[in-house]
Amino acid sequence: MEKSCVSIKIELDIVAARQLGRELAKQVGFSVVDQARFATAVSELARNIYLYADQGEISFDIIKNMNQSGLRLTATDKGPGIRDISQVMQDGYTTSGGLGAGLPGVRRLMDDFDIISEENIGTTVTVVKWKR
Repeated sequence: MEKSCVSIKIELDIVAARQLGRELAKQVGFSVVDQARFATAVSELARNIYLYADQGEISFDIIKNMNQSGLRLTATDKGPGIRDISQVMQDGYTTSGGLGAGLPGVRRLMDDFDIISEENIGTTVTVVKWKR
């Protein structure tokens, strides 16, 4: 399958990314609960791009590993980067006045989580959810 991507520039792009993520999760055969988990992770990562980087991209890949299938989501931006990743990964930490559940919440919802960020270069978050 080709990689599916959604550019995040305006707030409505968050909704488009969430809808595409949910549809792909359904195609892979995720349960309704895991479809919702995946869609929530998409929303959180797309919103982070919108709030902190102004623009970026959410991309999806259907992946297979032995007898498992899943979805990989990559959120990429060329924003200001994250100065202290360990700080933003703490529950309750927020710079936007939100609940501070964003990245730690995404990590809990997904099976695999990786973040790379450099100041003034940007951030890439890659997560994977496997079909149960």
